[in-house]
Amino acid sequence: MAKKCFVTKDKVEEIIKDIPTPFHIYDEAGIRDNAAKVKDAFSWNKGFREYYAVKANPNPFLINILKEYGCGLDCSSLTELMLANELDVTGDKIMFSSNDTPAEEFEYAAKIGATINLDDFTHIQFLEDTIGYIPKTMSLRFNPGGVYSVSNGIMDNPGDAKYGFTKEQLIEGYKILKSKGVERFGLHSFLVSNTVTNDYYPTLAKTLFELALEIREKTGVQLDFINLSGGVGIAYQPDQTPNDIGIIGEGVRKVYEEVLVPEGMGNVSIYTEMGRFMMGPYGGLVTTAIHEKHTYKEYIGVDACAVNLMRPAMYGAYHHITVLGKEDAPLTETYDVTGSLCENNDKFAIDRKLPKIDMGDILFIHDAGAHGFAMGYNYNGKLKSAEVLLKEDGSYKLIRNAETPKDYFATFKGLGIIDGLC
Repeated sequence: MAKKCFVTKDKVEEIIKDIPTPFHIYDEAGIRDNAAKVKDAFSWNKGFREYYAVKANPNPFLINILKEYGCGLDCSSLTELMLANELDVTGDKIMFSSNDTPAEEFEYAAKIGATINLDDFTHIQFLEDTIGYIPKTMSLRFNPGGVYSVSNGIMDNPGDAKYGFTKEQLIEGYKILKSKGVERFGLHSFLVSNTVTNDYYPTLAKTLFELALEIREKTGVQLDFINLSGGVGIAYQPDQTPNDIGIIGEGVRKVYEEVLVPEGMGNVSIYTEMGRFMMGPYGGLVTTAIHEKHTYKEYIGVDACAVNLMRPAMYGAYHHITVLGKEDAPLTETYDVTGSLCENNDKFAIDRKLPKIDMGDILFIHDAGAHGFAMGYNYNGKLKSAEVLLKEDGSYKLIRNAETPKDYFATFKGLGIIDGLC
């Protein structure tokens, strides 16, 4: 089974004349269509907002597209907050969800009016000591512990995760925040990553909605928003059925009307923080076959490496590969597709059935729009690639320059050691 590329071989060859491989490319039409579907899926909730998870892909050109659909930003670091502020995303359009947070990050978040979502009970006092007050709007992150299941089985083990308050800490936390003058309260939870099931959000919503009633009963706090965070995944495998955001939104609506509305909480805003779902399928890594090796296995070496997309090396994650121009060719070969890092796990595919690959063939590695470029690094002195936007009209635009050796050496500038390279 194959996945369809959003860009043709002819278009890629045109781009390569201007921007050499490897590079990441993004599908503007796909991003826009998906953002519109998310907005529509939750339009039943008056206060709904998608806070796009910047960590998935922080490119400002892509963020500006999502802003057109009313998206806010979920930030987790100082530089992400600075990026949001520079893009004129401020105030309650920013959700600051971090952990083990340095004081200066809380200070900056408070300065630009971001909604601070605390990860730990001790952070209540730490925040107050840091900025001198508790903001009027606050959110707390919940971790139920144990394992978490949906209709098709166990999804993950939140009890092993470093994030969030226990229920007992959560109840006490809201009491403290209320006593300190907080006026708007939120509840946040992220329990499972990359679910490919339409049941996850509705199941999580039921958990959080019922918890909201318990919080009100035990603390007198009525929540203003409930943040389902992320976890809605994408179909990396070609035989997987993708999530249907329309069905997911309807599932959350039904639980909302079953649990919250009868209890007089029909004005609670629903927030989401999807990164992978918003961007993942709409990005690909374009790379060229430059070497072949015939030893104990058959290898194809490409000019990209784990610096450009580390998920396969880090997690053993599957990313589908299309050899452009050979989409209909028989899968007669079995290859490991590798990069050039001095690490044996620098492989985009292991024992992958593919058509015969010739040197100079262009490979398109699918679903690299989220946690692709963003997770890049400079091991072995490798440089990060360019990023390209395939526009709706079929033209393309460079939206990030490829790193140069001068960029790599820049942090040594003025230190009197390798100034000739800086």
